[in-house]
Amino acid sequence: MKITTTLQNFGQVRHRFARTGLLLGSLVSLASALSAQTPAKLEPDVLEFGDGERLVGHLVSATGGTVTFHSYAAGDVKVDWAKVKSLKSAGKFAVAEKGVVLDKHADPGQTPQGTVSLADQKLTVNPGTGAPTVIPVADATDVVPQASFLNAFKTPKLYQDWHGSASFGVDLIEATQKSRNITAGVSLQRVVSDESWISPRYKTLFNLNFADGQLSQNGSPTIRTDIVHASFEHDIFLSKKLFVDVSADFLHSVSQGMKLQQTYGGGLGYVLLKGENQELDVKASIVYVRQQFEPNGTSPLLATKSLVAAAVGETYTRNLKGGIAFHEGLSFIPAFNETSAYTANAYANLAIPVKKRISITIGGIESYINEPPLGFKKNSFEFVTQLTYKVN
Repeated sequence: MKITTTLQNFGQVRHRFARTGLLLGSLVSLASALSAQTPAKLEPDVLEFGDGERLVGHLVSATGGTVTFHSYAAGDVKVDWAKVKSLKSAGKFAVAEKGVVLDKHADPGQTPQGTVSLADQKLTVNPGTGAPTVIPVADATDVVPQASFLNAFKTPKLYQDWHGSASFGVDLIEATQKSRNITAGVSLQRVVSDESWISPRYKTLFNLNFADGQLSQNGSPTIRTDIVHASFEHDIFLSKKLFVDVSADFLHSVSQGMKLQQTYGGGLGYVLLKGENQELDVKASIVYVRQQFEPNGTSPLLATKSLVAAAVGETYTRNLKGGIAFHEGLSFIPAFNETSAYTANAYANLAIPVKKRISITIGGIESYINEPPLGFKKNSFEFVTQLTYKVN
C-alpha cells in the first residue's frame, strides 16, 4: 500500500514538473520571438571636427551648407559642412542633389538613400544592397531622414495632416446696461507636401470667425452685433513658388447692413518670401461677388448687387521668439461693372503661448464696404482677445 501511494505521488509530482517545464518553455519561446521582432538599437552617430573634437548623438538633417546634429551633451548643433572632418550615421537618409527637381512628378527611387558617412568632403550613401553613391558635399542640397522623404511623396487621406487652431472668447456685463459679447474662430491649413526641400503639391485653407454681441437697457431697443465670416481656399502649385488658387468667401454683418456677401473666384498666387520662420504670399484673382443688403426702406432691386471684380491681397506669417506667432492679411476687391462698389478686409493677430497647446490670441479684424445701406457705417472693426487651442 505504501509503495503504491508513493508511486502515485511521484507520478503526480512528475506530471506537475512536466506542465511547469512546458509553461516555462512556452514563455522562453515567446520572449525569444518578441526579442526577434524588436529592432536592434542603433549605434550613436559620431561627428568629428577638423580640430579633432567629436560630437556623439544622431544626425538630424542638412540643408545647403549647414548640417544639424543632435548631440547628447550639447543638444541641437548647427555647423557648416566645411568644418566637418568626418561623419558616420547609423540611421537611413535620402540625399537630394543639386540640379534635381523634387516635385510631384519626381521618382523618389532615383534619389540616393541609405546610411550616410562623410570623408574628404564627400558623402557616401550606402543603400545596404548594391554599390554606394558618392556625392561631393557641394552638390548635396539636402540630407533628410528616409522616412520623412518617402512620406512626402504619399497622398494623405482627407482627414490627415491638418494644422491650425480653435479660439473662443466671452465678455459679460450685468449693470444698468446688460452686455454680452461672444467670439469664436477656427483656422485650419493643410500643405501637401510641407517640406522645404520639395515643391508642395497643394495647400488648403479654411477659416471661420464668429462674433455675436448684444447690448440692452430698460426702455431702449436692443442693439445687436452679428458678424460671421467664412472662407475657403485651395492652392495648386505649378512650381515651388507659383500656384493657382480657387476660393470662396462668405460674409454676414448686421453692423453694416450686409445680409450676405458671397465671393467666388480663382487666379494666381506667388510665394514672395519663404524662410524658416516666415512666409509672405501675394495673390490676384477674378471673382464674382453677390451682395444682399438688408432692405432698410430701399427697393429689393437696390438691396442686391451682382459684381464682377478683381481681388488682390497678401498674407504674412512669422514665428517669433518664445513660440509667439504673428499673422496678418489684407485683401482689396474693386468691381469692374460698378466701380464705387468696392470692398476690403484686413486682419492681424498675435498668438502668445501660455501652456502646451493653449495660447492667448490678441488682434483685430477690419471689414470695409464702400456702399452700405443708408444708416450704416462703411467700416466695421472688431478687437478680439481669445483663448486658443492649437490643433495638430
